[in-house]
Amino acid sequence: AGMVLSVLVILLLSMLYEAVKMGKAVLLQRALLALPRSLSQEALTEPEEGDTNPAQSRWFQYHVGQTLFHVVQVVLGYMVMLAVMSYNAWIFLGVIVGSTLGYFV
Repeated sequence: AGMVLSVLVILLLSMLYEAVKMGKAVLLQRALLALPRSLSQEALTEPEEGDTNPAQSRWFQYHVGQTLFHVVQVVLGYMVMLAVMSYNAWIFLGVIVGSTLGYFV
């Protein structure tokens, strides 16, 4: 029962890893769409004090979100790697199946 539970947890961690990778890619796409079309015209004009650019604020929020997703992705990646380094064939198969299902979903 313990081995089945371990494989199931690793499978779910692998699926979560793939979901975080996809979420990070979606945030990158939204951040790129939030950038203004022409940065050169904005560089020529001096911003007034107290004037905040909503596009820049939105881009910064997406960037913070990407950073948090990256931290979660790295932590999950190392946890899955450590599980694989246990050299247990069932755990390894759980990682493979979890990554496959996570990418498919």
